[in-house]
Amino acid sequence: MNTPFIGSEALTSGALTRGQLRWNYRPIFPDVYVSKSTDRSLKIMTIGAWLWSERRATITGRAAAALHGAKWVDDCAPIEMLWRNNHYPPGVIVRNERFQPNEVTSLGGMAVATPARAGFDLVRHLRGATAVAHLDALARATRITKQDLMSLIDRYPGARGIRRARLLIDMMDAGAESPKESWLRLVLVIAGFAPPTAQIRVTDGQFVAYLDMGWEHQMVALEYDGDQHRTDRQQYVNDIRRAEMLERLGWHVVRVVKEDRPRDIVERVSRALERRGSAASPPDRSLGRGIA
Repeated sequence: MNTPFIGSEALTSGALTRGQLRWNYRPIFPDVYVSKSTDRSLKIMTIGAWLWSERRATITGRAAAALHGAKWVDDCAPIEMLWRNNHYPPGVIVRNERFQPNEVTSLGGMAVATPARAGFDLVRHLRGATAVAHLDALARATRITKQDLMSLIDRYPGARGIRRARLLIDMMDAGAESPKESWLRLVLVIAGFAPPTAQIRVTDGQFVAYLDMGWEHQMVALEYDGDQHRTDRQQYVNDIRRAEMLERLGWHVVRVVKEDRPRDIVERVSRALERRGSAASPPDRSLGRGIA
């Protein structure tokens, strides 16, 4: 048994003896077991949490987003569920909140919040860049829209976290390809810049490049450089050719790395936009507080 199962059911059916259960399997939740050779994963833990609920809860939040195909969900993320139970084990979060039947779908035989409902729960219970990054990834995987989420805001006007949710939903962009891109866009929006366009296509007729985000009219863009740009030789060669094309076409690209602080990024973008004759918002010196 490489997938989670309820131990008492296996004993009652005769599929396992108590000795086999004790020596060959390990519990991941009360009365829920997996083979000792099975590695921990978010999917394994999600199935296990649903079985622990006696198959009655609805999976939502990060676990639901991952089941819908969203990337960047940590394997150690808690399994969030809609159900009525105040005594849940570590690794599980149960919330007794209202939901409608049309906000639930079935995936792998489990009750799972629809993409819109999962996103609605994400932005109410997570904060700042973390919420936006997960929402971006969910939107990219499922193509949910801001209106899909706002319809749930209208349905539950008194729900916890609604005020914050309205702001975060407005920042959603399915074009973001990584959590760091989501974070970078949030830094810019909070600083007062117009929301940048994601994944800008640029070509000289032969070579094609996609810029992470920027403002096409001013020809100012930002790129987040991850470690692959430094360690991958082919990526390094492509970056050189790409940079030459962008410079030839008149683009100013602000390159961002993980060591950059938000206020420094804002100052560099402000200078770049000013050089292009665009009025830029003054850098917010307090930027970065509360942004993860």
